[in-house]
Amino acid sequence: MELEIKQKNGQATGRKVTLNSEIFEAKPNDHAIWLDVKSIMANARQGTHKSKQRNEVSGTTKKLKRQKGTGGARAGSMKSPLFVGGGRVFGPQPRDYSFKLNKKVKRLARISALSYKAKDNNITIVENVAMEAPKPVKW
Repeated sequence: MELEIKQKNGQATGRKVTLNSEIFEAKPNDHAIWLDVKSIMANARQGTHKSKQRNEVSGTTKKLKRQKGTGGARAGSMKSPLFVGGGRVFGPQPRDYSFKLNKKVKRLARISALSYKAKDNNITIVENVAMEAPKPVKW
């Protein structure tokens, strides 16, 4: 596959470059692309969410009322999830969402993405592009 080299302003230079067919004409693998995107997005998650459990809520553990004779349900302490101000039953806990993707799968995903771009003619080669520093990626 041959592509024309362009200048910064979009004008053609008249030169052409040949792309490697092993990369830009490979059979795309959608599942590998999906895994790679999922990995990137999962690795970007903070995972710092937290709610207080029954043992972390401030309050007394004293029995609120006697066990029998009140006509109401049995109640243990004010920390119970049944009461306002009580702890959360199965609340979120801090955890790491990242997972490792094998090198070969990651490489296959990148090659598949480049193949899709080449098939749709969405690749442009520009000469003399200079940058001071790359901008940080925001997810």
